[in-house]
Amino acid sequence: MQVLNTKFVTIILALIFFGGSKGEKHPLHVSTTEVNFNAKDKTLEVSCRIFSDDFEAILAKTYKQKTDLSNAAMKVAMDNLIKKYITTHLQLKTNGKPVTMVYVGFEIDHEATNIYLEVDKITAVKSLEVSDTILYDMFDDQMSIVHLVKGTTRKSTKILYPDKTFTANF
Repeated sequence: MQVLNTKFVTIILALIFFGGSKGEKHPLHVSTTEVNFNAKDKTLEVSCRIFSDDFEAILAKTYKQKTDLSNAAMKVAMDNLIKKYITTHLQLKTNGKPVTMVYVGFEIDHEATNIYLEVDKITAVKSLEVSDTILYDMFDDQMSIVHLVKGTTRKSTKILYPDKTFTANF
């Protein structure tokens, strides 16, 4: 059943992220977060995918300044805002202990923004907990799709506002 749900969610997200034409409003407020344990490098590789229009709007609202994620001249300023926002609204615990994520950067991919973070010096993962409130301060129908990956094991769920956490044991 979990595999069927994961495939269904993946298809829906593909339609949402890539199905609309430019300028068309998307019907759902959804973001995805994937945390992948890289045993070889002893790191957690974190990626988030958020609709760019929603993300720009929340950054402008939260930090009271102009935002334009696709403007190369504003890249440094946008990096600073994204880092501040994401590290406030996304937290991880590994084996029950909070870890500090290092912001790597972002890129625009069609109508979404991909954000990359990393956690170093993770020797083993028995459990992962994600606390995700991305866009909760803007939409009360926000859905967060979370994928936690260790080796060939992938655990996924959807978190619906106002819930915010998902824990997976490996």
